[in-house]
Amino acid sequence: MKLVFYNDFVPGIVTGNKVVDISEIINGIPHVGPGDLMSRLIENFDQYRILIENAEKKNSGIPINSVRFRSPVPKPGKILCMAGNYLENGTLKEPRPINAFLKNRDAVIGDGDTIILPSAPVTIFHHEAEAGLVFGKKASKIKAADAYDYVFGYVNVIDVSARGLGPDGGDAFFMGKSWHTFAPIGPYLVTSDEVKDPQDLHIRLSVNGSIRQDYSTSDMGHKIPETIEWATSIATFNPGDVLFLGTNHQGLGALQDGDEVKMGIEGLGTMRLHVNENLKRRWETVGS
Repeated sequence: MKLVFYNDFVPGIVTGNKVVDISEIINGIPHVGPGDLMSRLIENFDQYRILIENAEKKNSGIPINSVRFRSPVPKPGKILCMAGNYLENGTLKEPRPINAFLKNRDAVIGDGDTIILPSAPVTIFHHEAEAGLVFGKKASKIKAADAYDYVFGYVNVIDVSARGLGPDGGDAFFMGKSWHTFAPIGPYLVTSDEVKDPQDLHIRLSVNGSIRQDYSTSDMGHKIPETIEWATSIATFNPGDVLFLGTNHQGLGALQDGDEVKMGIEGLGTMRLHVNENLKRRWETVGS
C-alpha cells in the first residue's frame, strides 16, 4: 500500500495512476497535525488496513497528475541518518565503523517543494540520495533477527548536506545536515509487504536530467537488520520515526541555484524538487 498526503495534507492511498481519499476512515484518530496523524495511523494500522483496502476497491479516486503530493511523514518524531554506510561499489574492502547522526525533523519537505540553500560559507552543497525506512512500532534493544518486524515501510529520502562548516573547515553534522528543507521525503510511504527485498533496491538521482547517483542498497556496509539492532541499542524509536540508511558517495555532486532534482527508488515512486540559493554561487557539478 502506498500512503500519501496530498493537496492540503489530505490523507490518501495511491492505486495505479489514481489517488483515493481516506480521510473519512482515519480522521477519527486523535491527532495534532498531519504528522501526528500519520504516526498514529502507523501505530494502529492493523485496525484500519481492511477499511482502507475496501475504500481502494470502491472508490475510483482522482488522477495523480491533478494533485500535489506532500511528504507522507511530514513531522516524524525523530530522523536518524546512517553515516558512511556503503562500500562505495567495492572500493572499500570492509565497512567503516558504524555511525549515525540526528537530523532536524523540521527540515522535512516533500515532492515538488524547494530545497533552500542557506547563505552560510560552505565549500559545497551535496545531494545524498538514500533509502529510508519508517518504524511501525516501538523499538528498543531489537535483535537483528527480529529487525524487519519493526519496519512499517520504506520511502525515498535525500540527505542534503552543507560541507565545510565545522572546525577548521571540516564537516559538522548539525551545521551540515539540519538546515530547513534539508530532508526531502516522498512522494509515498510504501508498506513493507510491497517491498520484496529492501536490501536490493535500485536508487537513482539526477540533476537537470543528468544522472548523478545510480546504485543499489546491496552495497550497504552495515545491512538493515544490523543497523536497526545498533540504533535501537542506543535510542528507542517510535511509530513514524524515520531511519535514513546512508548513501553510496559515487557520483555525489553539487546542488546550486536553479537545479531541478529527480530522485526515485524502484517501487517507491519518484520525487522531484527545485533548488534555490539567493547568492547564486557556483560549484563544479560532480565530485565527492
